[in-house]
Amino acid sequence: MDTLSYKTVSVNKESANKQWVIVDAQNAVVGRMSAVVAMVLRGKHKPSFTPHADCGDNVIVINAAKVRFTGNKWSQKEYVRHTGYPGGQRITTASELMEKNPVAVVEKAVRGMLPKNRLGDELFRNLHVYAGSEHPHQAQQPSVLNINSIK
Repeated sequence: MDTLSYKTVSVNKESANKQWVIVDAQNAVVGRMSAVVAMVLRGKHKPSFTPHADCGDNVIVINAAKVRFTGNKWSQKEYVRHTGYPGGQRITTASELMEKNPVAVVEKAVRGMLPKNRLGDELFRNLHVYAGSEHPHQAQQPSVLNINSIK
């Protein structure tokens, strides 16, 4: 038995094989789609996954304005923020946020599923969300990712 062939491969940012993928969010449930996008951003779908390195793919999400929630989340789901002043807590429902900024709904869902540290901030920069079907990343030749094919 050759024990030298069983070496653990640790991928760093330079040696990671990063791809560009595109996800169509039309009629997709926000949480389920975001879980797949976060997994691809993190790189957990690759056999060379390294927990402490940015080895995931760059993800483009199009049609973010056409996502959907299940149940009564349009009226019951709340996004809470604080202005920093006393009594400055502001609450926005999902329908209000979708009307104002549909990109933020998908971004907030994906960001909440990434690590809460410097690596998570770096991974979030690999996410590009667009409300419509147009995006400026044609030069990267993104491959289409079917969110129902990855579990």
